[in-house]
Amino acid sequence: MSTKSLFGTDGVRGVANVDLTPEMALGLARAAGEGRPGVAVIGRDTRRSGQMLAAAVHAGFQAAGLDTIDLGIIPVGAVSLATLETRAAFGVMVSASHNPAADNGIKFFGPDGAKLDDEAEAAVESRYRHLPTVSPLRGADLGIQTSRNRSVEKYVDAIAAMSDYSLNGLEVALDCANGAAFLAAPELFTRLGADVRSFATEPSGMNINDGCGATHPSYLAGVAGGRIGLSFDGDADRLIAVDENGEVVNGDAIMAILARHLRQRGQLPGDQLVATVMSNLGFKMAMQTLGVRVLETQVGDRYVLEEMRRSGAGLGGEQSGHVIFGNRPTGDGLLTGMRLLEVVAATGSPLKELRRIMSDMPQVLRNVTVRVKERLADAAEVWAAVAQAEKRLGDEGRVLVRASGTEPLVRVMVEARSAPEAAGLADDIAIVVRRELGSVG
Repeated sequence: MSTKSLFGTDGVRGVANVDLTPEMALGLARAAGEGRPGVAVIGRDTRRSGQMLAAAVHAGFQAAGLDTIDLGIIPVGAVSLATLETRAAFGVMVSASHNPAADNGIKFFGPDGAKLDDEAEAAVESRYRHLPTVSPLRGADLGIQTSRNRSVEKYVDAIAAMSDYSLNGLEVALDCANGAAFLAAPELFTRLGADVRSFATEPSGMNINDGCGATHPSYLAGVAGGRIGLSFDGDADRLIAVDENGEVVNGDAIMAILARHLRQRGQLPGDQLVATVMSNLGFKMAMQTLGVRVLETQVGDRYVLEEMRRSGAGLGGEQSGHVIFGNRPTGDGLLTGMRLLEVVAATGSPLKELRRIMSDMPQVLRNVTVRVKERLADAAEVWAAVAQAEKRLGDEGRVLVRASGTEPLVRVMVEARSAPEAAGLADDIAIVVRRELGSVG
């Protein structure tokens, strides 16, 4: 990686052992832990590179004098919970979430169990790049590593204890993405009483997210056999569902279903929720009909959490499937899945009916691989193309163009009255993006 910011919208991420090396992982952990007493808890997903990078993270914290607790392969929500339960100085998840198996990443969590904010990440990066020369610790001042026994069981215990309804009688299909949820998800939903069939639960280290998981919901739709499907990503912080007809229920629809249920029971503080700029106009229109105010943030679940804490909102999330509840400091796909199924159990309504609360406006997303995404803000021709598209759409659509925080991409999203119109405008803008920012391949 170059001298540009190491941290994107979801930690540090790149090709393992190329962009994200063991030396970098060690240095970042040491920079984070420098001068901070306490312990750090560390979990990972199933990637082949996970052991290597997690070992480096352990070593970095130990070199800074922190003891470390190894959680092993576990969902990211468990890292957040363990950070709180052990009163740790840091939690770390070694995962690249929905990215391919060759990638990996490092997510830092603070003592409150939430991802570090921009300022804290910038401070870690500054110390990493300019670590002051100090006398190295030695002897008894060095940290040591221990393992947390029954990490998965303790996490499942904690989520199950939050349950409000039995899931007895519900037929559920799980797509665990060959990732961090492959043990925890089947255990949780079986314990809650559901009739469970599980898929993508045989991780090889290189098959995580490979044609399965939350970014490939069509896989679960094809094997669910009329069951409600819950599809997780690699680190299990997001959920995409599939209804009994095999139709995808994305994060917007999940939030809409949860918001109505909570509001009807007087459990939606301020009759408001938090979403990002990527949420569909159809979602916002449905919330307006319900009398629920939508507070909008930039893309990134940590920005959603920041706004929830500022406003007092009890629900927030992203179209991509990150959902955060007011009493939790981070997204947790297993918790989200449990809450969604609880609405089905409580109302007696199938998911295929509950999802009718909203209708998506046709939305087209083009991911344009570019050489210099950092120049997007100054790309006048791109913004001229955006303005032209917005003029054509008027009040019956919208355009969103942004650089990815985790990949060398510019994302072009267009909503319009019809799918062909949205696709045409998105393609027109994508052509300009490639020309102005440098196409790849």
